[in-house]
Amino acid sequence: MRVRAGKARHRSKKRLFKEARGNFLGRRKLLRSMKETVLRARAFAFVHRKLKKREYRALWITRLSAACRARGLSYSNFIRGLTIAKVELNRKTLSELAIHEPAIFDEIVEVAKKSIPKTPAPKKKPAPQASPA
Repeated sequence: MRVRAGKARHRSKKRLFKEARGNFLGRRKLLRSMKETVLRARAFAFVHRKLKKREYRALWITRLSAACRARGLSYSNFIRGLTIAKVELNRKTLSELAIHEPAIFDEIVEVAKKSIPKTPAPKKKPAPQASPA
């Protein structure tokens, strides 16, 4: 006796149609074009989940940069100072502190400033003297 895929196929289609809700015309009602739409939507969802993380990190860095500049320090030196001081706060936490708890963020900036080693200015090479001809 031949086994038909009736119930399993119906369940599979039903799941896909549920995922395709909100699309326009055949993209919601016709199986073939709906499958393409759902597949494409899943691909975009995957990519944009990664992009979302990237964009949030960029936002936190921009906020930190502005907060550090207001306190007389560049972002790169701030992060360098925190690394040397072994402060392990992530950028999200630091940006939230800069916005909501400026007094605490001021203390963190001071820790970063103190831990940056003071390097002397590089010595200038003396200008070469012209030899007598």
